[in-house]
Amino acid sequence: MDFKEVMENARKCLGKCKGCPVCNGVACRNTIPGPGAKGVGDTAIRNYAKWQDIRVVMDTLCEKRPVDTSIELFGRTFKYPIFAGPVGAVAMHYSDKYNDVTYNAELVPGCAEAGIAAFTGDGMDPQVMQGATAAIKACGGMGVPTVKPWNAQMIAEKMDLVKQSGAFAVAMDVDAAGLPFLKNFVPPAGSKSVEEMQAIIKDAGLPFIIKGIMSVKGALKAREAGASAIVVSNHGGRVLDQSPATAEVLEEIAVAVGGTMKIFVDGGIRSGVDVFKALALGADAVLIARPFVNAVYGGGKEGARLLADKLGAELADTMEMCGAASLKEISSEMVRK
Repeated sequence: MDFKEVMENARKCLGKCKGCPVCNGVACRNTIPGPGAKGVGDTAIRNYAKWQDIRVVMDTLCEKRPVDTSIELFGRTFKYPIFAGPVGAVAMHYSDKYNDVTYNAELVPGCAEAGIAAFTGDGMDPQVMQGATAAIKACGGMGVPTVKPWNAQMIAEKMDLVKQSGAFAVAMDVDAAGLPFLKNFVPPAGSKSVEEMQAIIKDAGLPFIIKGIMSVKGALKAREAGASAIVVSNHGGRVLDQSPATAEVLEEIAVAVGGTMKIFVDGGIRSGVDVFKALALGADAVLIARPFVNAVYGGGKEGARLLADKLGAELADTMEMCGAASLKEISSEMVRK
C-alpha cells in the first residue's frame, strides 16, 4: 500500500469528513458533529492559511551533509519532530468504521513503528482512556495520553490509568473547555486556575504537557504551574471563532518562554514544509491530528506509518534545500513571514 491508496480508501469510509485533497477547513467549516468547528469555523481556515503565507528560504550553497530529523524529548529519541494529535469521538465525528478504542489500537502502534508517538484522546466513556492507555502500554509507553479538564475526581481516576501505562509523558487539552459537551458537564469541568494545574501536575508525576496555549500570558502561567511543555493550539479551530492562527502567535510565545520549556504547535500543519516553518518560528515539535485520522481510516496502523514517513521525508528535503542538517540548525532566517 502507498499513501495515495490510503487516501483513496479513506474517502470511501470517512463519513462526515470529505477527505479533501487539501485539509484546509473550508469544506467542513461548521460541521460539529464532524471534523469542523462550532460557529462558522473561520479559525480552522485561518490556521491553514497562515502557514501558507510563510515561505521557506532556499540555500544550496553549502556543504552537502546527511540530514538528521531526529529529536530527543523527555528521555526518548524520536525519528521526526512530528506527533499525532489527540482525537476523540471518532465514530461521531467521522464514521463508525472505528470507535475511540479501535482507532487508538491502530494509531498508537502505527506511530510507534514510524519512530514517533501518538497523543491519544479522551472521552466521557471510561473505555476511551482505558483503551488508549492499554495501547500505549502495549507499545512500551510510546504515547502521550491526553486527559480533558474534568473535575478533580475524574482527573485522578484517569491519571491512575496513565501511570499504569508507562507513558513517557501526559497531556491535558485545556482548550477543550470550549467543547459543548464539556461546557455542560456535571460536575463542572473546563478551565483550570494555575493553582489547580499545579496540583494536577504534581499528582501526575510525569513530564506534563499543557495543550491549548494561545498567548504569552498563557504560556507563562503554564510554566508557573510546572508544565514541562506546552502546545500552542486553538483546538484545531474547533472551539472559538475569530481566534488568531497558531502560526501568528507561536514566535512571540517561543521568545517569551526562552527555552525554559518545550514547545509543540498544531493547527493546520499539513506537510513537512509546514513542520519546517514551525520549527523555524521556535517550536520544538508539531502535532498533526486530522490527517492521521484520514490515514488510519484508510490504512490502519500502516496508514499512520506511511503518513509519518511522508511528512518526515518532506521535512528532510526542505532541510536539505534550506541548508539545515539537523533540527537545531533550523532558524528564523530560513523563513520569510
